[in-house]
This record gives sequence, C-alpha cells and structure tokens, in this order.
Amino acid sequence: MHVFVKLFAQYREGRFKTEERTYKEGICAQEIIEELELEKVSPLGVLMVNSRHEKPSYTLQEGDIIALFPKVGGG
Repeated sequence: MHVFVKLFAQYREGRFKTEERTYKEGICAQEIIEELELEKVSPLGVLMVNSRHEKPSYTLQEGDIIALFPKVGGG
C-alpha cells in the first residue's frame, strides 16, 4: 500500500520533506513514527491524515497523506 509521508520542522533535518512510501496493509501511524525514529528528535506535536487531526493509533489506508509535526516550544 502506498502512503505519502510529510515531515515538518526538525523532523526534516537529515531526512526528507515529502516521500511516497510502501507499507503493509493495516499499519498504524505510530508504526511509521517509530520506524522513522522521530521522537528521538522531538516529541510528536501534531499528526494529520488527509488534512484531519488523528491519533497515532489511526490505521492508514491506500493513498493516505500523513503529516507529522514536532512539538514546538517558545514564546
């Protein structure tokens, strides 16, 4: 199954901006986060699938677009 993965802010450093990736049927968003080791960089801030907020337990479907944003501090 093909899924488009978009990374933002620090998650892009040394990786990619947008990439089409192939995964097994039934994969959840958390498995992709773990595979990419994103939370070693920064905790997950926002997860969106097809421009909608979702939980990491969301089961991805063919053609989904998953956008991953790190938690941002400041102020």
